[in-house]
Amino acid sequence: MNTVTVNLPSQRHLLLRMRFQLLGGLAFAIVVPALIRMSFDQQVIFSSNMQVTIVAAFLAHTTGYLLYRRIGNFPGVAAAGYILPTFALSYGIVFLTIFFFRFDYSRFQAAASLIQSTLWYFGLSLATRRLDAYRLAIIPGGDVDRLESIPGVNWHRIYSPDMVIEYASGVVADLRADLSDEWERYIADRALSGTPVYHVKQISESLTGRVEIEHLSENTLGSLNPNQAYLKIKQAIDWVSALFILVAFSPLLLAVGIAIQLDSNGPALFKQKRMGYRGNAYEVYKFRTMKLSAAIGDEKEAAITKAGDARITRFGQFLRKSRIDELPQALNILRGEMSWIGPRPEALVLSTWYEAELPFYRYRHIVRPGITGWAQVNQGHVAAVDDVLEKLHYDFYYIKNFSPWLDMLIVFRTVRTMLTGFGAR
Repeated sequence: MNTVTVNLPSQRHLLLRMRFQLLGGLAFAIVVPALIRMSFDQQVIFSSNMQVTIVAAFLAHTTGYLLYRRIGNFPGVAAAGYILPTFALSYGIVFLTIFFFRFDYSRFQAAASLIQSTLWYFGLSLATRRLDAYRLAIIPGGDVDRLESIPGVNWHRIYSPDMVIEYASGVVADLRADLSDEWERYIADRALSGTPVYHVKQISESLTGRVEIEHLSENTLGSLNPNQAYLKIKQAIDWVSALFILVAFSPLLLAVGIAIQLDSNGPALFKQKRMGYRGNAYEVYKFRTMKLSAAIGDEKEAAITKAGDARITRFGQFLRKSRIDELPQALNILRGEMSWIGPRPEALVLSTWYEAELPFYRYRHIVRPGITGWAQVNQGHVAAVDDVLEKLHYDFYYIKNFSPWLDMLIVFRTVRTMLTGFGAR
């Protein structure tokens, strides 16, 4: 067989290599500030103060880098926007731990290391923005035509089994299609050569952040069961943080409650039956943002909040955009009914409607519903069945990729959402 080779750049650029990025970052963020200190006092390196700071900065920087890379692997992430939050988090945790155990450390060195870390990776992000774009080769046949509409990837079509795309990041094929013997041998040869081979559905999910389910056989319940160990860990973190929020922010919660009653007649809290964990109904608590006498239409119509809904009070508009109206749900978290992060719970009447219209809708209840979630930060508030179907795809992606890394990304995006008011109604 005569092989036609399509040559692409053969060497992965030095700036993109993990070893260069991490070692360069450690040198720039830890060694350079230490040398600056030593230029004023050469003996400072022998002090326990300096040595503790260097070790702590090494741990914080390495943790921050690994977290930054892990978050950057999720679809739709402009990784540069998460450099400061991830390193601020890693440095904050490490140096708060040191402070808690009363170890003496150099605040100048710690602050300089954090600043240098963010500057280093911001610089790398700018320098590598146009380098070595992600390249994937497409084997014809089946449901692969839609792939080329997905942005952020250089797609290369393979027109015959004699054609090889050198240095491609992987090969994509519809492994459910009826491929010829020549294409099946081609796929086997690519796998043996060390080139990753992806199913079209797998690569589509990883690039779009959505899981599209047409048939139960394509995603069995066993393959979609979330990590049970992390479920327990997450529940404990949720409970502790909810208790802290209720105690620490009790003056704010009280002030908001008083402001709601001054703004419009009625109680400060709003209660509603919603579908929750494992399909069990529960009563959710939120700050009231609507007028009591403004219910319209039937029960289903009343449960849907429309854009510019006239029922929303003046103060309620602010509460919704800032997401402060969600804070009383910390009570639901303490009761084990909710999590901070998960599929958004729907009113009981809406959930019943969606279950009748959408296949697999009930499966989203396999994890606790959340105050925020992957669908919320990607799509915002929706109610129409077609939009809810798209939200279901995001919810299933969250369940399938259930992990602390994805939760952390959702937290960062939720903060941005709170500042911009994205998706609020």
